[in-house]
Amino acid sequence: MSKRPLILVTNDDGITAPGVRMLISIMNEIGDVVVVAPNNPQSGMGHAITVNTVLRCNPITVDEGPQLEYTCSGTPADCVKMAVNEILNKKPDLCVSGINHGSNASLNVIYSGTMSAAVEAGIEGIPAIGFSLLDYNWDADFEPSKEFVRKITLSVLENKLPEGIVLNVNIPDLKKDEIKGIKVCRQAQGNWIEDFDKRVSPQGEDYYWLTGKFVNLDNGEDTDLWALENGYVSVVPVQFDLTAHHYIHKLNSWDL
Repeated sequence: MSKRPLILVTNDDGITAPGVRMLISIMNEIGDVVVVAPNNPQSGMGHAITVNTVLRCNPITVDEGPQLEYTCSGTPADCVKMAVNEILNKKPDLCVSGINHGSNASLNVIYSGTMSAAVEAGIEGIPAIGFSLLDYNWDADFEPSKEFVRKITLSVLENKLPEGIVLNVNIPDLKKDEIKGIKVCRQAQGNWIEDFDKRVSPQGEDYYWLTGKFVNLDNGEDTDLWALENGYVSVVPVQFDLTAHHYIHKLNSWDL
């Protein structure tokens, strides 16, 4: 490219999370970086936006670097909206979200704040990528991710993305020389079998912790779960048009 691209960085684990700090350092090598990220963890927020309380967005310095940074009191989707409409006052060339501490493969994409930020950027007409590492630990080793994050980012900048498509990238928790490469996949079919851990407070009130187990219902070898289980980085093109186009004809045959 003739000039350095303007890159918006965000996440859902909060602006001080090691994953986003690694992502910022990678993006600084590629373009001019502006960070707008939540001031506290927002995992599992999905595409929630703030409508009933005020939003605050303030400049912050987390570490030394050329990037400009802002911390936002809202959700990941709020961060993208604030960046485009109040901070940049224009659309960046790219939005990258992550690197998330934990998987956003398969059905997790629905609940993910990381991917919702990327989707929000896509809705705004901005090419976007969500990156996740399959390690939930705060001190996860993101070093093996660098090569793949950089390669996929440069490919998106070079090849562009069609309107309405964003990329969901998941990286296995493996050493660099153990990762076999990158596979373009479809989203695996699976679901969560939920359970609630019921407890009683000292005041005698019931309260609950959501727990559960994810079940892979898909035996296909072209899915993100298969790729990750077999040592590959998975790349799934995601669309935010939720229309079941294949069922429109059938629905029209009903006596509605």
